[in-house]
Amino acid sequence: MLGLTIHTVESTQAFIFYLIQYSISNLNAFILIITIGYSLYCYVYKANPLNRDEVNKSSEVNNSSEMGNSKDTTEKSDNLQDLNNSPIQLVDQLKGYYYINPILSLSLAITLFSFAGIPPLIGFFGKMMILSAAIDNGYIFMSLVAILTSVISAVYYLAIIKQIFFDKNDYHLNNELVGFAADSLIAEKNTIVKKVKIQMNNIVISSSLSLSISVITLVIASFIFIPEELLSLANILALLFFNL
Repeated sequence: MLGLTIHTVESTQAFIFYLIQYSISNLNAFILIITIGYSLYCYVYKANPLNRDEVNKSSEVNNSSEMGNSKDTTEKSDNLQDLNNSPIQLVDQLKGYYYINPILSLSLAITLFSFAGIPPLIGFFGKMMILSAAIDNGYIFMSLVAILTSVISAVYYLAIIKQIFFDKNDYHLNNELVGFAADSLIAEKNTIVKKVKIQMNNIVISSSLSLSISVITLVIASFIFIPEELLSLANILALLFFNL
């Protein structure tokens, strides 16, 4: 909004570049969270020991309780079932993930640092261009407000990074995958194709996810060495915007 308010070619270029880099960082963050969720299917979350059968039993018991408490218990049961289906819903679930997968943790940390505007990542240049355009046009007070809010938001990003790298995780390996292989089936259109053995060493992230994360993380981390393309794209879009 600050870039649009100034309404010059430079500020519009900064605004468009900020949208581009923020979209790239957001895309990487979402892919990383999805990938982390996949990687945790081999683990059991200690803070939620209830499995699906126990949740269903709990729901049946709660249905026979007082009507006044039925709504709260049903919501709690639904939340537990939802937690079983979707591994990552809370920041606390990322605690100690560095000790499970250091590479994904580093990629997520780089993305969060970019959100916070830490140099020399791409997010720093997006914020710098916006603030530079604002200061050049006399928006000193608004620039100070933008810097202050950026620092406040950085505290929340750093809190997530702290939990990932320095806190103890609440996961342990699924007992079915410890010491021996678990039986599984490959099915296609309700037909069993073959039986396979699942072991920890053959549960890996797909190549498409690995490639996407690697490329986007390299763009975020190495933008200082290859700035011409994105800056040229932002400049062209800004000029088109003014011509329209």
